[in-house]
Amino acid sequence: MFTLLYYKIMGNIRDLLNSFTKEDFVNKVNLHIHTKHSDGEASVEQILLSAKKKGYKYIAITDHNTIEAHKRFKDEILLTGVEFDCWYGYVFFHLLAYGIDINNPELQPFLAKTKKDTEDVIPRLFAKRNVRKLIQAIHNAGGIAVLAHPACCWAISLEKFIVGLMNIGIDGIEVYYPYPRFRKFAKFHQEESVIKIAEKYPNLIRTGGTDFHGAEF
Repeated sequence: MFTLLYYKIMGNIRDLLNSFTKEDFVNKVNLHIHTKHSDGEASVEQILLSAKKKGYKYIAITDHNTIEAHKRFKDEILLTGVEFDCWYGYVFFHLLAYGIDINNPELQPFLAKTKKDTEDVIPRLFAKRNVRKLIQAIHNAGGIAVLAHPACCWAISLEKFIVGLMNIGIDGIEVYYPYPRFRKFAKFHQEESVIKIAEKYPNLIRTGGTDFHGAEF
């Protein structure tokens, strides 16, 4: 029964993400979480246990460039996810993938080859992923492609950057994001600008998460 429920959720990931509201992202849904499998401090077990105690409906583990956590764990509140390091033109950015079939062979070339590629900033800055092909692979794996923390993108025009990504298949943007840790100092755009863009392009799925890296969720 669990397996059927799990794959039903994965098969309707777009509808599920579209059903979440701003209020859901306050304390019921968190779609941006890192574990020890990349540069986080907590284990998957710790995060799942804490999330259930706190009454979360859904969470997504989105380790950098790796799906190792999802190879080991499946749960009724856990959505598959990964956060890819990418370049689009002159802009370095993070692309979140949700609801992916982790066994899909098209995703494999885009995943980390070493542990350093999941945690060290310098190697990740030299990522050479073809974004158009990556988005296509995410879609072919049944997933949704979402731009992470848009205000941190160093694009001169954030709207033009997002429209460019939309033209090659991106599905959504991370609107409900607290810009924690160093990201509050590395913002190139205002959070209000992200909201305005999301409102201007209603076909964009709006997601949210805390970009959790700590030891206690």
